[in-house]
Amino acid sequence: MTKYKNLTIVRTVAEFREHVNRWRRNGETVGFVPTMGFLHDGHMSLFQRSQEIADRTTASIFVNPKQFGPNEDYAVYPRSEERDAQLMDEDGVDLLFAPSVNEMYPDGGVTKVSVPGLGDILEGEYRPGFFNGVATVVTKLLLQAMPDVAIFGEKDYQQLMVIRRMVKDLDIPVRIEGAPTGREEDGLAMSSRNTYLTPEERKAAPVLYQTISAVADKFRQGERAPELIQWAKVELEKAGFKQLDYLEIRDSENLKPVYDASRPARVLAAAWLGKPRLIDNVEV
Repeated sequence: MTKYKNLTIVRTVAEFREHVNRWRRNGETVGFVPTMGFLHDGHMSLFQRSQEIADRTTASIFVNPKQFGPNEDYAVYPRSEERDAQLMDEDGVDLLFAPSVNEMYPDGGVTKVSVPGLGDILEGEYRPGFFNGVATVVTKLLLQAMPDVAIFGEKDYQQLMVIRRMVKDLDIPVRIEGAPTGREEDGLAMSSRNTYLTPEERKAAPVLYQTISAVADKFRQGERAPELIQWAKVELEKAGFKQLDYLEIRDSENLKPVYDASRPARVLAAAWLGKPRLIDNVEV
């Protein structure tokens, strides 16, 4: 167990539970922010939100192998635990759970959690098995400590919907809260994978946010989704995006297709710019 000025790091489920159980016995509420590390200001905003609504803030760093496909970047995903722990310490996080793969998946961990329907569309279509990996690891993390509230960023909006449905279906007594997407000054959604962008690609990257924001505005004003999506594809191609996996307008509550702005909706997109695949969404 390593102790910083404010932060304690634990690496086993037993230690994680011990700390949280002690706080709860003392009548303190506990917030939890799961991460894959390589922190940025978007993560900091999640920690700060936890501190606003809970007495104690816990976090995890775990690069989950079960949510990476065979040709994805698990082996090279950016990692920097010492840097991340220092940032958490400075930001007032009380406890960091940083387990090994063996600790999270003893004997390989064969049980899987899936959320059919919500987990099969959009990201689930282009990254088969991704949401099974996410749902499985988040279920384990929530059950390992049972915080009062867990905070997830809205940048991964579909993930947030999947986790909410999973928690509801499995009767896990944890409140799931979404927090606004952290953005750079030019609008680019913050992501650990932004470090893959070349300087030229970094200049072009904000066009994704600008384009889906324009789609949301035009849809709200009554323009039709098919024409807007076709327009957006052209704009992204002009900006240098090489492949658009999807750009869709979906219901904010169930991610079903919508055809007018009579219900709350989201514009969701995933597009490749060089090495990284950027995802983003905006509210209509």
